[in-house]
Amino acid sequence: MKTLLLLFVLTSLTSCFSSKDKSAASNASTTKDITPITSDIKVDDNGLSLTEASLKTKYGNIILKFYPLKAPSTTKRIMQLIKEGFYDGLMFHRVIPDFVAQGGDPAGTGMGGSGQKLKAEFNDLKHIEGTLAMARSQDPNSADSQFYIALTRLPHLDNKYTIFAQVVKGMKLIHMLKKGDKIISFTLHEE
Repeated sequence: MKTLLLLFVLTSLTSCFSSKDKSAASNASTTKDITPITSDIKVDDNGLSLTEASLKTKYGNIILKFYPLKAPSTTKRIMQLIKEGFYDGLMFHRVIPDFVAQGGDPAGTGMGGSGQKLKAEFNDLKHIEGTLAMARSQDPNSADSQFYIALTRLPHLDNKYTIFAQVVKGMKLIHMLKKGDKIISFTLHEE
């Protein structure tokens, strides 16, 4: 009887671990962990990267810096997409004055992406004018390639979206953006 009871307990425990493993594998297929690159990116005293990105529009160049210590996986993925030329030619498909300018969707509808979901990296940074954060659906781990630029202070979005960069030059240009305007090019360069 003791042997049967022990066998039952062991079988039950094994099946519990198996279903946990299946659940973890299922979650891993929907969101991809990107190995952080924080050690590869030099930052200033404010935690901003010394690497700049130039987002060229018909109005001029918007210069931004990343927050690799606050959003390491997101920073790595966005930099990878920029290096691949993913954003070149894409449009800002959503622009709402005094709210956000959103782009990064190859479909141009707000429903597309690069095909690689990112885990949320919510942090203590605040949505101020010029903040770049990841757009997402209701699922916190659904961000992909779409990002938005805050056109004003947006405290109701704090701690709910992954902030990964900040505009450091060309702030007036973000207010000129209109729905349908294109990202002519998005490039990285060292300061």
